[in-house]
Amino acid sequence: MSEPQGFVASTVELIKTVVYALLIAGIFRTLFFQPFWIPSGSMKDTLLIGDFLFVNKMSYGYSYASCPSIRIARLGIDIDAEDICGIFDGDNGRLFGSEPERGDVVVFRHPVTGRDFIKRVIGLPGETVQMRSGVLHINGEAVALEDDGIFTETYELQGPQGLTPSCANAPVGQGGVCEKPRQIETLPGGSTHAVLNVGDRRLDSTGVFTVPEGHYFFIGDNRDNSTDSRVPQASGGVGFVPYENLIGRADRVIFSSSGRRMLAFWTWRGDRFFERID
Repeated sequence: MSEPQGFVASTVELIKTVVYALLIAGIFRTLFFQPFWIPSGSMKDTLLIGDFLFVNKMSYGYSYASCPSIRIARLGIDIDAEDICGIFDGDNGRLFGSEPERGDVVVFRHPVTGRDFIKRVIGLPGETVQMRSGVLHINGEAVALEDDGIFTETYELQGPQGLTPSCANAPVGQGGVCEKPRQIETLPGGSTHAVLNVGDRRLDSTGVFTVPEGHYFFIGDNRDNSTDSRVPQASGGVGFVPYENLIGRADRVIFSSSGRRMLAFWTWRGDRFFERID
């Protein structure tokens, strides 16, 4: 074989290898696990900005939302899951579907924007949810709360977006200690988790939300710094999330970066490797 022919053959083999690898990765991500990097502080202190995890897509079965969205802004690539699997959208059903449990931490597609969000399941279909003076009420009953000290973090730019935390002891200077009261919340059924409160904020008291059939109500654990179901979609919030928009359950943090870049290994938090998500 001449040299040009050999070069062409090796190039074709390389292209085939890359294509096969991408297909295998796409199938794996669609059916089994999807990587997710926590971009905001709405789930502190359960999840921190810079936590990297895999979402278990087998937890609730499959819908159009199980197809991956591919967004690479610097390359101008914006392929939405609906562009790939939109033919399956609309019936609010799932293949091999199972229901999420109250207290699950779930990644889901925003019903309007299609962006991936991660929050905690609070309200199930047919239930009522309300916040009264910072206390969560489900079906008219207050959940149990127990004081659990103070959550502290450094007041500094966090993650690739350069976000700064909200502090109960504000104002706090750059590099200072940012504090938030921490409580342990026990949901009906016995699921427990930590919640943070900065102070008396607008979403600490709401009207009564009645969750429609086939939908779920989500709230972030960092109650005063979360865009979630407490704000209707028409007002820029999440509102009620359809069953088919669930992507999967978050079970464990793989690793965590406290820096501005995920792969800056010198900024990785040594105490969060394989941390279980409760």
